[in-house]
Amino acid sequence: MAKLSLGVDIGGTNFRIGVVQGKTVIHEQRFPADFSSICKRYAPVTAMQEILRISLSALQQAIKLYPEIGAIGIGFPGFIDPVKGYVIQSPNLPGLHNVDIAGELGKLIGLPVRMENDALVAALGEFTLLQQAPRSMVYIGLGTGVGGGLIHAARPYPGDHGMAMEIGHLITEPGGRQCGCGNRGCLEQYAAAPGVVASYKEATGDTLSAHDIARKAGEGDAVAFEAYAVAGLHLGRAIAHLAKILDPQLVLIGGGMSQAWPYLAPALQAQLDADVIPALKGKVEIRLSDSGDKAGIIGAAHLVQ
Repeated sequence: MAKLSLGVDIGGTNFRIGVVQGKTVIHEQRFPADFSSICKRYAPVTAMQEILRISLSALQQAIKLYPEIGAIGIGFPGFIDPVKGYVIQSPNLPGLHNVDIAGELGKLIGLPVRMENDALVAALGEFTLLQQAPRSMVYIGLGTGVGGGLIHAARPYPGDHGMAMEIGHLITEPGGRQCGCGNRGCLEQYAAAPGVVASYKEATGDTLSAHDIARKAGEGDAVAFEAYAVAGLHLGRAIAHLAKILDPQLVLIGGGMSQAWPYLAPALQAQLDADVIPALKGKVEIRLSDSGDKAGIIGAAHLVQ
């Protein structure tokens, strides 16, 4: 049997692990782990202890079932130091600063553990699963936040400080909504699920989930559709800037929010066409991921394979 790796996909409100052999997830589990609430509720030291406790318990369950696991890769929502592997900061998990989650887990579990930004890990997974891989690819994950990952010359690119492709923190509305990173008007304040919720609330005074807003948009509710159109507009604006800087062959869109693609796409394409330079118009392919939400797990496992 080929060596097994454990891929871990951590979000602000979810925790998924998968035992990976090659490109195949042979075992997958989901665990309740609202790290975002934990970080907001507890002091940083206590929050770190809780994250380690929950993570260790989940990993030990998988290793008990598959003792052939030789290493663990983790996709984590934050800025990851490319040399030390520390979490430098996580805008959606406040209070975590320069913490060595991977190192501490490695000591506790007795296996090599490597951590990278969750969107970069998802980009690696998407690239790994493509039938015909391009030389360069941008991945954008839409969920609680907006993450991005760049694959260049068939390799993931974290940047010199571990902060490359933080597309969610491109400012697309100067002076706009306050963001967890400290700036105002960041993309994820409009194009992530909470951003859609905020747009709908500003227009109606009502608080609905992004899922319910998508349902109402599908039923013909113009205000709900407009909340997603705002998200699409900001995404199109950000992708146009990326295209001018990186000139990628492919932009893949994934994450839970991508399920509302019919309500995002028209405004996204219109804004992209308006903002991109004429020579690039029509040359950047944008399409939805078809990985079935396995990219994060597979990419994390491939960090250590």
